[in-house]
Amino acid sequence: MKLVARSLVDESWMAEALVEARLAGAEGEVPIGAVVVFEDRVVGRGRNGRERLHDPTAHAEILALQEAARALGRWRLTGARIYATLEPCFMCAGALVNARIDKLVFAVADPKAGAVGSLFDVPRDPRLNHRVEVSSGVLATECSALLRSFFKDRRK
Repeated sequence: MKLVARSLVDESWMAEALVEARLAGAEGEVPIGAVVVFEDRVVGRGRNGRERLHDPTAHAEILALQEAARALGRWRLTGARIYATLEPCFMCAGALVNARIDKLVFAVADPKAGAVGSLFDVPRDPRLNHRVEVSSGVLATECSALLRSFFKDRRK
């Protein structure tokens, strides 16, 4: 029963990340979103903003981590979870480790750039000073459909 409850909680928070992804898509960005949750409340939101902000580091996860750090007044985000609609890249996976995030939940694997199991597994690498618990596949169908639709429209 507890597993089902946790799954519903993860789906609820991933739905918040999906809202951010849709906003990114509406702005002409690749539709990727993320939220950081601490003590059952969102403390950081981010959506892909590389084009809008002219910043190669403006990934959804990075922006959500920055907002969470400001909200909590600390860079160590122990006790926090992050929900992302796409498997984080190397930069974002490294930032999760550096921020001491407890858990990452992501929806869709990224076989071309993912660093949380697809190409490498940065958050669970035992050589690093912190490891992040990882769960995947939450709302994968919805998040994958959004990405596919975005890129299909781009190809037209």
